[in-house]
Amino acid sequence: MGQNAAALRFGSEQSAPASPVRNARPSWAGRLLLPFHALAVFSASKAFNTNPVIGSRTLNRRGLHIGRRMLAARLGAMRRRSLAGLLSDEDRAAFERDGFIVKRDFLDPATFQALRNEIMALDVPARESVNGDTLTRLIALDGPTLDRLPVARAVLQGSAYRGLINYVGSFRRRPSLYVQSVFSQFAPGGAQDVQSFFHTDTFHPTVKSWFFLQDVDDDAAPFAYVPGSHRANRRKLAWERRVSCTARHAGDRLTAEGSFRISEAEIRRLGYPDARKLPVAANTLVVADTSGIHRRSTTDRSTVRVSIWAYSRSNPFLPWAGGDPLALPFIGRHGQRLYWAVSDLFKTPGKGQPVWRWVGRRTPLMPPARDR
Repeated sequence: MGQNAAALRFGSEQSAPASPVRNARPSWAGRLLLPFHALAVFSASKAFNTNPVIGSRTLNRRGLHIGRRMLAARLGAMRRRSLAGLLSDEDRAAFERDGFIVKRDFLDPATFQALRNEIMALDVPARESVNGDTLTRLIALDGPTLDRLPVARAVLQGSAYRGLINYVGSFRRRPSLYVQSVFSQFAPGGAQDVQSFFHTDTFHPTVKSWFFLQDVDDDAAPFAYVPGSHRANRRKLAWERRVSCTARHAGDRLTAEGSFRISEAEIRRLGYPDARKLPVAANTLVVADTSGIHRRSTTDRSTVRVSIWAYSRSNPFLPWAGGDPLALPFIGRHGQRLYWAVSDLFKTPGKGQPVWRWVGRRTPLMPPARDR
């Protein structure tokens, strides 16, 4: 299925399939959980399909989703103003205009080479997942791993790196850090990678970043972003309202989970410019608010791109930028592996979700096994 056709199905209110349970009475267990579902409205919770309050067609017609979105945006802007001193006027202007910041030659050549050598020499347990034709490998850069990487630790804990991530994410907090290896066309002829459809990650200001350790050419699945789409104009708000009314029963799982898919034709109707591909040279840092519209570009050839990937997300309805649970010593050092352990314990396979699994020791560039 092509990009436009699939995304039109994802984003169209008219195309959402009817559901026989839409008007069903909640069970007694559902009634007991209703107060907790209501409280989740004031959190980062975004899933329409698992929360009958957030997913309520009636409430979203009356503006629940849009109200959450607009309040989160105002509070995010307030927090960013308090963090404005973390980066230059030029970087702030670029972010306000585009929704992302590109820092070429982020490190001096000697420091970059030393950091790259440390990362590429890693041979540690990794996790992998296959999405359509693409395989993604993650190596956690948690406390025990960073203890072995003095240059990487100094850079990733440094004010230049953290300042950009904290400002764009609107919170002064420690990001989750990984070595990310993306193997495009791992399964040629398979379904299209879900990350290659234009989408928003969530309804509120948030941040992801990629510090690229290799060149990423124009045809090597570079990151693409619709400039200015982190700011919701009136047309985008109207589109989000339409999608929110039917997202709970959307045919697309990710839209139902609150990560709205959208087609290029719809993007143009919202009044935004064409998406900008970001092919980059090694030693480039890209930091983006992924509540804006973005995707991983497609490619017809087998490629691998390696980056230090970071993300950070917090409750968007907090008025203050400080306070970081990941700063607690044990959680800060082991939080990523604890999260993975809990996710593995409670995961429910067989519902279309990509399956993350431990695959043994891997280096960032080691070819993935084909016996999957």
